[in-house]
Amino acid sequence: MDSSQHRICDRFRGFLPVVIDVETGGFNAGTDAILEIAATLVRMDEDGMMAVHRTLEFNVKPFEGANIEQAALDFTGIDPYHPFREAVDEEEAMGDIFRAVRKEIREQGCSRAILVGHNAHFDAGFINAAVERCAIKRNPFHPFSFFDTATLSGLAYGQTVLAKACGEAGISFDNSEAHSAAYDAERTAELFCDIVNRWKESGGWLPDFG
Repeated sequence: MDSSQHRICDRFRGFLPVVIDVETGGFNAGTDAILEIAATLVRMDEDGMMAVHRTLEFNVKPFEGANIEQAALDFTGIDPYHPFREAVDEEEAMGDIFRAVRKEIREQGCSRAILVGHNAHFDAGFINAAVERCAIKRNPFHPFSFFDTATLSGLAYGQTVLAKACGEAGISFDNSEAHSAAYDAERTAELFCDIVNRWKESGGWLPDFG
């Protein structure tokens, strides 16, 4: 087998997995603010093994009229109005991330992106709500399909909490750094790659060259 044929586009039926994490002002995607967003890109090497490539991260200004629950701020430790936060508008953050994702889709020969998240329905809900608010026409992500590492790690390690799943996978996890979008996205990406790689090493997947 020619190892050069191990391509990420072959592994996921043309989809490019992109790990997304959002930190928010509450649980309601339609009314609550996105305060941080991070996207971690993953790549596949010549042997078909996946690893983290790079992460884009943004502090986000709450959209006009956004709800922010104090309990959410207490949980994440985010001060949305800190003068040194260097936050950008939601539309700018989404636009920059989507442009980077579309570029990666082209470079990897994929057809579109698929969101990967820990409890992915939460992150996907906020992304889709922001797309609608910002009237973004070219969303690179599949509109309703995603990979959920809470489900995958429950299968692979018997754990669904991110920190505990990382522990079972041998991935370092610092609870003092958690609930930062960039930190959680990178740990989720490492977890996703570990699960995919272990499955491959067990003989669970080979590309279809036919």
